[in-house]
Amino acid sequence: MTTFRPAPDWLSDAVFYQIYPQSFADSNGDGIGDLGGIIERLDHLAWLGVTAVWINPCFVSPFRDAGYDVADYFAVAPRYGTDGDLAKLVDLAGRRGIRVLLDLVAGHTSDRHPWFRASADDPEDHRYIWCADGVPAGFVASPGARPGAYLPNFFDSQPALNFGYARTSAAEPWRQPVDSPGPRANRAALREIMDHWLRLGVAGFRVDMASSLVKDDPGKHETARIWTELRHWLDGAHPDAVLLSEWGDPQVSVPAGFHADFFLQFGGPTDGLAMRSLWNNGAGTRNESWAPLDCFFDASGLGSPRPFVEAWRAATTALGPTGFVSLPTSNHDFSRLNCGGRTADQLPAAFAFQLTWPTLPAVYYGDEIGMRYVPGLADTEGSVLGPAYNRAGSRTPMQWDDGPGAGFSTAPEEDFYLPLDPDPRRPSVAAQRADEGSLLHLVRRLVTLRAATTALGSHSPVDVLHEGYPFVYVRGDEFLVVVNPAARSRRWEAPDPGRLAGARPVEVSGVRLSAEGTVVEADGFAYGIFALPVT
Repeated sequence: MTTFRPAPDWLSDAVFYQIYPQSFADSNGDGIGDLGGIIERLDHLAWLGVTAVWINPCFVSPFRDAGYDVADYFAVAPRYGTDGDLAKLVDLAGRRGIRVLLDLVAGHTSDRHPWFRASADDPEDHRYIWCADGVPAGFVASPGARPGAYLPNFFDSQPALNFGYARTSAAEPWRQPVDSPGPRANRAALREIMDHWLRLGVAGFRVDMASSLVKDDPGKHETARIWTELRHWLDGAHPDAVLLSEWGDPQVSVPAGFHADFFLQFGGPTDGLAMRSLWNNGAGTRNESWAPLDCFFDASGLGSPRPFVEAWRAATTALGPTGFVSLPTSNHDFSRLNCGGRTADQLPAAFAFQLTWPTLPAVYYGDEIGMRYVPGLADTEGSVLGPAYNRAGSRTPMQWDDGPGAGFSTAPEEDFYLPLDPDPRRPSVAAQRADEGSLLHLVRRLVTLRAATTALGSHSPVDVLHEGYPFVYVRGDEFLVVVNPAARSRRWEAPDPGRLAGARPVEVSGVRLSAEGTVVEADGFAYGIFALPVT
């Protein structure tokens, strides 16, 4: 394993918050969220205890894929504001102890990017992957004077940048080696883009489709070499910055150079089973290739935490102290926690788990108040990926209050980027701030508790006592955690009762522990965090 500079100290204690900028807060009344809106809501994030935010792409784009089709990496999209607004956001967030990370789309650009427009007219330009003759399967016909076709990376409007092929072939001359001039130019461009924004003060990047750079790359070895090269550069030039990957396979991505990787709904040898086995209840965003499963956080009580625990153990054993695994509540490509049959009363147990497990927690905007996945929305900026996979339902406007426009925007609601949740019972930040028994206050208390003790941190050990309903584990020999996501009450008898005797309730709802520490009883949807006596 390549040796990197240790991750900056701030990362191990980070609580991430993902902001989908067009849906978070609108400061200018046009119905689309913007950087000014984020600035206006920084106090909410500081109150919650968030220490780092990552913002989905905010660069110039035609928005055929909601900004993941970049047309200028060095300028903020006008609908979000200006470069000055981003600098102001970074500064004001920093004053509140919050770092800002941007989303780096590394593997492709928009077909409107000047690089691509030039390449489409110049057969000697190898910044993208071109076949000179015909249109092979998977390629798209050239839109310019250049004959042949280009390879897209996702949608047709997102041409793949050329980082080379791990396996070349004389029969397919577009398979250029990774050290060809085009791939070298693109590696240099990544450094230039990253350096530009890091000098502005951002704390790093979440990298989109990080595993997609080198094509036909078994084991991702050549792609890993690119990120290793970039990490060594980053360690020297910007040692306090971090790279988070959208890879979904920490055992590969972290040794490659990333400081952390997310457990995602895809990725790795099990195609994202670790995360899906926790949250995916078959509603909302559903990939038809996924085998049916009973997720653990479901009222039926038919799931198991074992797939997640096994994946986490394998990843952390392989990584040791070199990097981190992050567990999100959701993301812009996946259903929210409040989705389908999972209702608001089931969410506290999910947060009690997520914020006490030794992963880096990432909260998707709105999940802290239990915003729901909204079904049946129109395809918006490429949100639909399949018959049962519409990402728009997880991207609706943040619900700040119960007034007009839910406090998201002063624009007429028909001008909103996406419709508000039409449910008259929809939650809001204002209502939950006024209710100390709300999910929002619980999340804040859990974040505060996590920050107050290293025993609940990402490097503190976990000892799983029961992989079932209830899920029972000990953190750092200091805290007992009990979570029962099922609707039915559950009971567990401790094989080592002396260890749990005298445990003191810290944050408990519906969990009872006998005085002798012999029996744990958990009501439906219950959770409990207990402080263990000092020995």
